[in-house]
Amino acid sequence: MKSPDLHQKSLATRVFEIVRNAIVVGELVPGSLHSVQEIAEKLKVSRTPVREALLKLEELGMVSFERNRGARILETTVHDLEEIFSLRIMLEIPAAHRAAMRVTAADLRRLRPLLDEVRDAYKSTSANARAHLEPDARFHRQIALISGSRRLAGILDNLFDQQMIAGGTSGGFTREMEAIYRDHERIYDAIAGHDPAAAAAAMRDHLVTSAQALVAKETGDAGAGPAFGPLYVDVLSLNAGS
Repeated sequence: MKSPDLHQKSLATRVFEIVRNAIVVGELVPGSLHSVQEIAEKLKVSRTPVREALLKLEELGMVSFERNRGARILETTVHDLEEIFSLRIMLEIPAAHRAAMRVTAADLRRLRPLLDEVRDAYKSTSANARAHLEPDARFHRQIALISGSRRLAGILDNLFDQQMIAGGTSGGFTREMEAIYRDHERIYDAIAGHDPAAAAAAMRDHLVTSAQALVAKETGDAGAGPAFGPLYVDVLSLNAGS
């Protein structure tokens, strides 16, 4: 972990970002235990901003405090992945629908290069899951912004952080990388075509298929993925049944 730059952001904010990033990239290993004092010494800051950062990370489900011992970096379980994707399904389907209604030519000029980054990332031979997932996250985040919700974009940042901790690309076990890119292309085409229903359906198909692949990958059982179902209400299935 690098010492924070005090000139650009508040100390508390920078410490939070540094510790969160250390968890996401695996520098702070899932399951490991760290004291506030240890982290403060590494960052050359006082204990207060470190404690504030860890409390915020606890709220985000990334660490857990253990009495008189410190903060435990939480491991991502199959249930965590199911919860992450259930939340994404709840949030991103309506966002894609609304984005297709609101999208402008300027929005598409910002979204198209992000789709190209997704294509390049999933066509690369890198085994680094983060190299695939970061462009993926930027694409989804931009759709949230096009839908008109900066708060949703912030929520997705946290969900993608937790997905990255799990090495969360769905490629390489039950899905080909090319198929993942095609999912994104379908979402883009529906939004660019101002087709809200198609955008929502494309987003739902992408998220459900990705969740199934990740559950299969995490368990090492290719047959486990199809058992995934959103933990919360799926609005498209409600519409289909009406």
